[in-house]
Amino acid sequence: MNNFYILHDSQNTYYRSPFGAVKLGTEISIVIESQGCQQAFIELIHFDGHRQSILMEMFYKEGQNDICFFKTSFTATTKGVLNYYFVLKREEQTLYYGNNNECLGGVGQIYVENPKYYQITVYQDNLVPQWYKEGIIYQIFVDRFYNGNDTGLVDNPKKNSFIYGNWYDKPMYIKDANGKVLRWDFFGGNLKGIIKKLDYIKSLGVTTIYLNPIFESPSCHKYDTANYKNIDPMFGDDKIFKCLCNTANKYGIRIILDGVFSHTGSDSVYFNKNENYDSLGAYQSKESKYYEWYRFRDYPNDYESWWGFENLPNVDELNPSYMDYIINKDDSVLSKWMNLGASGWRLDVADELPDEFIKAIKHKIKKIKNDAILVGEVWEDASNKVSYGQRREYLYGDELDSVMGYTFRDIIVGFLNRNIDSHMLLKKFMNLYENYPKENFYASMNILGTHDTERIITMFMNNYNDENIAKSMVKLAVAFQMTFPGVPVIYYGDEAGLEGQKDPDNRRTYPWNKEDKDILSWYKRLSGIRSNSLVLKRGGLKFFDTNADVICFERSYKNSKILVVMNRNASSSIKVEFGEVKGHYRDLLRDFKNDVYYSAEGIISVELKPAEVKLLVKVF
Repeated sequence: MNNFYILHDSQNTYYRSPFGAVKLGTEISIVIESQGCQQAFIELIHFDGHRQSILMEMFYKEGQNDICFFKTSFTATTKGVLNYYFVLKREEQTLYYGNNNECLGGVGQIYVENPKYYQITVYQDNLVPQWYKEGIIYQIFVDRFYNGNDTGLVDNPKKNSFIYGNWYDKPMYIKDANGKVLRWDFFGGNLKGIIKKLDYIKSLGVTTIYLNPIFESPSCHKYDTANYKNIDPMFGDDKIFKCLCNTANKYGIRIILDGVFSHTGSDSVYFNKNENYDSLGAYQSKESKYYEWYRFRDYPNDYESWWGFENLPNVDELNPSYMDYIINKDDSVLSKWMNLGASGWRLDVADELPDEFIKAIKHKIKKIKNDAILVGEVWEDASNKVSYGQRREYLYGDELDSVMGYTFRDIIVGFLNRNIDSHMLLKKFMNLYENYPKENFYASMNILGTHDTERIITMFMNNYNDENIAKSMVKLAVAFQMTFPGVPVIYYGDEAGLEGQKDPDNRRTYPWNKEDKDILSWYKRLSGIRSNSLVLKRGGLKFFDTNADVICFERSYKNSKILVVMNRNASSSIKVEFGEVKGHYRDLLRDFKNDVYYSAEGIISVELKPAEVKLLVKVF
C-alpha cells in the first residue's frame, strides 16, 4: 500500500466544506483524492443509526492520469452527529479510508477493515447570549471566599459542625473509619462577603459570577440539597441574594447558580432520613408527596443513590411532580431564583440528567429571561458524548449553551507539563473546533481549575517541583486562556497563587492580604487585554505548526489581528518562523514603541525567551 495514496482532510475546506459543525439544512461538499482507485463511496451513519451509501463522482486531476478525486454533496437533514467513512475500489481490492487512530479529525488513514469514523455535528441554530460568551467568569465556593459580617462572626452555625479557628487554616474532613463525614467544616464565607468584594471581582474584568450551590444543605459544599427554595442560612437569605444580584448588576456582573437536580440530600425536606424536618419525607412514608421522586429497591433503606453515596438519593427527574417543582410551575425552583435576579444555571452532573429534562429547563429559563444561559458539567467532548449507553444531545441547539471546558484544561496543562507537544495540542484543539457548533465553541467555559480539580499552580508544582517554573507556567496558561476562543473562568484564589491538591485542599479560603502579587497583577493585565479586545472575544482561530515547544495561533476579526506565540521551554530560547502573515506587529506585553515585528514576504520571525509569551498585535 506504500506506492499510492488516498487523502481526505476533514479540516481543509478543499476536502470538506463548510468547515466543522453545520446548521440543519446545510449542503455539505466532500472530496477524497486517490491514486489508482476506480470507484469511491461515502458511507454516512446518521444519528438515529440508519446508514446511507453514496457513489461519488470521479474526476481526473489535470495532466495526471493516475491521480483522481471523487466528489459528492448532500444535505444535513437530521440533527445530531453524522458519521462517515469511505469505501474505495482499487483493481480487485476494497479499501476503507476513515479518521486517524486518535479520532482527532483532519488527515485520516487507510484501513483494510473497520475504519474509524469522521464526525460532522449537525445542529439547530442556537445563539448564545453575548453578555455570557464575550465575558469573563469568576467561580466562587461561597464558604471559602469572604465573611461579610462586620463582627467576623459566622452566621447560623449548624449543630455538631466544625468551625475553623483561623481563616487561613487548611480545610480537612473529619471522617469515621468508613470514610463517612462525621462533622461538616465551615469557615463562614457568605453572600454579604461577595457583595463587599464586588470592587475586587470587577478589577479582574469579570462579567459573570458562577456560584457553587447556595441552597440549604448540611454540608459545606451544598451538593446535598436540603431545600431548593431556601438560601442556606449560613450564606444569607432571599433578601441578601436579591441584593447581591442587583448590586452585581450595577457592576455589569451577572449571577449564575449551580443546579443540583440529579439527586437531593438524604437529610432534606424531601427525603428526611434524619427527621430534621417537620415535613413527611419519602424515607419516612410511602404517603409522602415526595415518595414518587425517588427510586427505592427495598423500602426504605435500599434506594438508588448518586455513585452509591447513601446521603445523596437519586431522583427520577422525569417524574411529573418533580418536573413541576423544579421547572414547570410558576413558583418552581427555576422561576423563584431567576425572578430574584439569577441570569442562568450550571447543571451539575449533566450526564445524569435525561435529555428531555435538560430541554425542559432550557425552554423554561428562556421563557423567564430570553437571554438566560444554560451551562452543563460535561468532562469530555460534549458533541459526541455517550452516557449510560445513550448518545447525548447537548450541543444540537435545544439543550446546553455552554459546557465546562475540562478538555480545554487537560490539553493546556498537558502541554505545559510536557505530557504532549504543541503538534498534539493543535490536533486536539482543532478537533474540538471542528466538532463544536461555533456558538458553543466560543461559549465554552475555559477553566484552569475548579472545586473538583487540583489548583492550577499545584498542577505545575507537582510536575516541576520548582516554584519559579510553576509560576511561569501559570502565567503561560493564563495568557493562553485569555487569548483563546471561549469564556475564561477564574476559580477564586487561582489569581492569588492559591495552592491546593484534590478536594478538600482545593477549597482553601481566599488568601486575603496574602495574595501572590506577581500572579495577581498578571491576571489583571491579561484579563484587561481580553476585556478590551473584540478580536480576542470574536475573532477566528488559525494555528501555525512550528516548534514542538511553541504554541502559535492567530486571532483575526475584521481588520484586526493578534498573533499569540508562547514558549513552554523553561531553560531555552527558541526562534520560530511562520508564514501567511503580512504587516507590522507590536508586542502588547511590551511597552517599547520600536519593538516592531515585520513580516517580509509573509514570513514572520519571532524569538522567544524561556517560558515567554508574546501577543503580537497588527499595527499596520
